[in-house]
Amino acid sequence: MSLRTHLALAIILPLLVLGAVVAAGYVIPIPHFGREYVLRFLLPDQMEKAGLPEVMGPRDSSRPLVVIDAGHGGRDPGAVGEGIREKDVTLALAMALRDELVAQGGVRVAMTRDDDRLLSLDERPDIARRLEADLFVSIHADSAGETSDVSGASLYTLSNRASSAAAARFARRENEADRLNGISIEGQDAEVSKILVELSQRYSREESIEFAQLITREGEGRITFLPPALRAADLVVLRTPDMPSVLFESGFVTSADDAERLLSLEGRKTFADVLTRAIKAYFVRQAQD
Repeated sequence: MSLRTHLALAIILPLLVLGAVVAAGYVIPIPHFGREYVLRFLLPDQMEKAGLPEVMGPRDSSRPLVVIDAGHGGRDPGAVGEGIREKDVTLALAMALRDELVAQGGVRVAMTRDDDRLLSLDERPDIARRLEADLFVSIHADSAGETSDVSGASLYTLSNRASSAAAARFARRENEADRLNGISIEGQDAEVSKILVELSQRYSREESIEFAQLITREGEGRITFLPPALRAADLVVLRTPDMPSVLFESGFVTSADDAERLLSLEGRKTFADVLTRAIKAYFVRQAQD
């Protein structure tokens, strides 16, 4: 038998057999081997809702509650540079701030994460909302890419335009919620609900700016800020219509100076002290209004 005949049989014969099996109505089972070796990753909208974290500090529920968010975590390292990862920097700073607030007393404190795990962007402020927090602080660190001489901290609040868009999104998603900043929105139609959420968002944004300004005041001469220190952007973690929210960019992991400051015990202590002073001053003002 020639080589050409062998090749023809090798190709045609299996096709003929398969055709006959299908024509006869038989079902060919798919081998099970290999199914258990498929890797599956949960996308953010598929993640299970995170449980609420422990609230530390006074047991008095009337005391104000601060929720501290350490950015990134788990398989998301964030910005990387100078041999450090953003997720490690943010967690260390968040824990330093938590410990300082607890030590000084007067306010309750919770963290969105206190270990190396990943939370979706939406879940972070949602944890604060579910805890009915009075203040939300998200901590991050930046990267300047190849520009290693850029350094300094900065503060973000939600922009005016982003604030309005976030309010509209929130109204659509949370139309069945009952109250925001003491304003009842339950049972309202979509347009009225949107207006009420926008009013609440405007109030939260004004409070966020006031808190950010307190941070720059307390940090003067102690923390180097990258001009302009106060900025606005449409950041997911700041879309909180019912609580003041600030994102603190603690510095650049690509900067040798910032990296040294962020990794040092003294640098973390300074950060915690400045933020604690600003938080205390903010709540004192709130009590006087």
